[in-house]
Amino acid sequence: MNTSPATDRETPVLKVGLLGAGTVGSQVARVLLNHAHELALRSGVCLELSGVAVRNPQAPRDTELPAELLTTDVDAVIDAADVVVELTGGIEPTRTRVLRALNAGKSVITGNKALLAEHGRELHDAAAASGAQLSYEAAVAGAIPIVRPMRDSLAGDRVNRFLGIMNGTTNFILDQMDTTGAAFDDALAQAQELGYAEADPTADVEGHDAAAKAAVLASLAFHSTYTIADVHCMGITGITAQDVAAAREAGYVIKLLSVGERCGDGVNLRVNPVMIPRDHVLAGVHGAYNAVFVEAANAGSLMFYGQGAGGHPTASAVLGDLVSAARAIALGAQGIPLDAYAALPAVSMDDATTRLSITVAVTDRLGALAQLAQVFADHGVSISTMLQIEDPDAPGMSQLRLVTHSGRHASLMATVAALRELDVVRDIVSVTPVEAGE
Repeated sequence: MNTSPATDRETPVLKVGLLGAGTVGSQVARVLLNHAHELALRSGVCLELSGVAVRNPQAPRDTELPAELLTTDVDAVIDAADVVVELTGGIEPTRTRVLRALNAGKSVITGNKALLAEHGRELHDAAAASGAQLSYEAAVAGAIPIVRPMRDSLAGDRVNRFLGIMNGTTNFILDQMDTTGAAFDDALAQAQELGYAEADPTADVEGHDAAAKAAVLASLAFHSTYTIADVHCMGITGITAQDVAAAREAGYVIKLLSVGERCGDGVNLRVNPVMIPRDHVLAGVHGAYNAVFVEAANAGSLMFYGQGAGGHPTASAVLGDLVSAARAIALGAQGIPLDAYAALPAVSMDDATTRLSITVAVTDRLGALAQLAQVFADHGVSISTMLQIEDPDAPGMSQLRLVTHSGRHASLMATVAALRELDVVRDIVSVTPVEAGE
């Protein structure tokens, strides 16, 4: 670090190298350039934007940046900086660049959940070896402070479970389907028009984005190391307007939830569309907002809510990490290593305890219900509620909407498979997990 002639010769200067100047990066750069004095008062360090690595220096941007800061030489930006802010995304060459910075003792702030979900352990080890800070509040839920509360505020507690709406795109789509009756394709098209969904929405609607965030958060919550491969993942592309309407009639709303919970001697991690009661706090999370609901042994139930994406909200999380890292560097503190002492294994979905809502199209004839009941009994699965609805468009046919009690997921799915084989069953219309108490 140097001292700043522009403020006070005793005020250290921390050079910040920015990788990427897209929607989030341009907002980070704007604040660093326009509010440097205020940030210096907060951090005790003069944060000087020393370089911005971009693919095309001439490309239009949300914030006009000084031409002398822009370069395509990523390594030069890293080497000239004290702190590197990585906002380019992807795995490679980003992993190599982040390791270059950490191995050189340069602290890194990143919003790259995919990188952390694949190589978090490696990056933390590199940071610990050099004493650098590795911060990633923006990687999990945008502007919502959840990484530091999980890592620091709840460090003396025992987290038993978290349930998160961690993807704004899917929450917007499901919310539109619930509130307007829109079909999935129409709700997705609206999300794309409003800029909530990418032209290729696969990472969002198939659950991959939420799964990466779940792996990152679970590593902190359960003091273990998890990757995206440990997360059971199912997206929302199979959810129909009929599914959403049926859930509404039964007093539920469908949300794509990221769940991490203790299961025996391990932890089950999953992302899937789930029916939750309409009076649950997560049911009121609308539009593209995110929320994380945490259950801890001593703190009880905690709710974190806010904007999960967008340039300004995500930049807020990045800048919070940057100021925090600057304070630590000014005091000569080393980075906080990943606390993975528990080493709790990831438990397969088969062994998780879940509930299911099963909608079955059946032939209306004597003994049909008895056959279904026998299948449930054979698999040790009990039924919590059942509703029979006659199909006016198909005489002699009915739909049975069944909600099970909690059970081993493998047993529940084996029950569904056995139901398909019954001659009175014409179709399994839908199978949706239910996140609720008995």
